[in-house]
Amino acid sequence: MSEITRAIIPVAGLGTRFLPATKAQPKEMLTVVDKPVIQYIVEEAAASGIKDIIFITSHNKRAIEDHFDRNFELEYRLTKANKKALLKEVKAITKLANFIYIRQKSPRGWGDAILAARHLLGDNPFAYFSGDDIIHSKKPAMAQLIKVYKKYGDGVIGVHRFPKKDIMSYGVIEPIRLEDRVYQIKDIVEKPKPAKAPSLLGVTGRYIFTPDIFTALKKTPLDSKGELVGTDAIKLLLKTKPFYACEYEGEFYDCGNKLEYLKAQVRLGLTHPDLKRELKTFLKKFVA
Repeated sequence: MSEITRAIIPVAGLGTRFLPATKAQPKEMLTVVDKPVIQYIVEEAAASGIKDIIFITSHNKRAIEDHFDRNFELEYRLTKANKKALLKEVKAITKLANFIYIRQKSPRGWGDAILAARHLLGDNPFAYFSGDDIIHSKKPAMAQLIKVYKKYGDGVIGVHRFPKKDIMSYGVIEPIRLEDRVYQIKDIVEKPKPAKAPSLLGVTGRYIFTPDIFTALKKTPLDSKGELVGTDAIKLLLKTKPFYACEYEGEFYDCGNKLEYLKAQVRLGLTHPDLKRELKTFLKKFVA
């Protein structure tokens, strides 16, 4: 079984839900405490054994490329100021993975983003990360998915158990339980009403795909918006082969959603060694 060492992260979206903050900067570069959202995702990938990260990007996302590249002037100034810890931290960002950038020719959905990287992936399995979602966990969420893939040998989707009132915001799996937190997927229902949801397990931007996904994507028609939706290709694959779900251990934050983004700020701020004590005191005082 091939090791999973490559990942796709789409970052071509306009980030309209965060305007005007995203008018001149990529939404993926919005910071949570002291790191941009995209860095948390890349760090999870690297901690899961991913060596090569393929960003599917667009013309206005140059800041992402710059963030993961060397900045020699900054490094020089940090060296002269004897700020060794900051220098080490800045240099470490560039060493997280090998970074590859492909421009998506037009905004045609995340299925099209996968096809854009087809020539770099060969006949190997690969990971796919949403560019908005932070998963805070002791063991990286993608590493948990890879463990399931190694056992069952087919595609895996990361899922999170949501309150019933929130489930209509997500694709929801119809699960067949195989073991603790592992399921075979019978179907995926997009944004069902709570009363009709097949479970409370929502899809949350972490996937492992086998090369079969490319064939399925080419057979999948565009939706009403002219986009190639990856979920439609997965539903097509379910007719001929198994697909699995891993209910990973961890806290999920959709940082493309303003409220979830604020929750991530607070939660990750409370884990920051330099901030957690004063932030906790402030929050207690503010709530009181």
